[in-house]
Amino acid sequence: MGELVYIIGMSAVAVSAITGVLEAGRKPIDLFGVVLVALTSALGGGTMRDLLLERPVFWVADQTYLVAAIGAGVATFVLVRLARLPVNLFLVPDALGLALFTIIGTQVALGHEVPWFVASFLGVVTGVFGGVLRDILCNEVPLVFTGELYATASWAGAIVFIALLHAGIAASLASLLAMAAIFLTRIAAIHWHLTLPSFAAKA
Repeated sequence: MGELVYIIGMSAVAVSAITGVLEAGRKPIDLFGVVLVALTSALGGGTMRDLLLERPVFWVADQTYLVAAIGAGVATFVLVRLARLPVNLFLVPDALGLALFTIIGTQVALGHEVPWFVASFLGVVTGVFGGVLRDILCNEVPLVFTGELYATASWAGAIVFIALLHAGIAASLASLLAMAAIFLTRIAAIHWHLTLPSFAAKA
């Protein structure tokens, strides 16, 4: 379980750093700014989770996460300067990062023996908070607040993961199934414009 958590966590950091660069690339931001956005996107959610759990912040305890985030961010920055990429390309890796971070956050919370409902919420925090910070730095309305299903997909996936564990499914298989559920739900929501009802006060 520990090795699986580590692998998923490292993958999530790299993918989320990539989404940060792709989002920042749509703005007139220099290399330093792009790397800062990448780090915020990659490390923000996990940092908030660790602070809430009162555990050592994951990238401070293991600087490999920090190196992975910077490396993925710089590599993506170089790539986007060499090749013309679709405007909304970041939505796909963002959906993958959401899936990875949600499950890793839920796993870490369960490892600290918090109640399952709290663990699912911390999974959502891990999955979405970095993206919220990324969008704010890029002067965009955070995806989690508008448009297609985002946090809802994250929370549903966290619940699915916990349910599979309680059903006796191996952690590795439960992780893959729950991540697939989050990713596919997010992609479907983008494709078919699936949204929650928005608030509209009556005049």
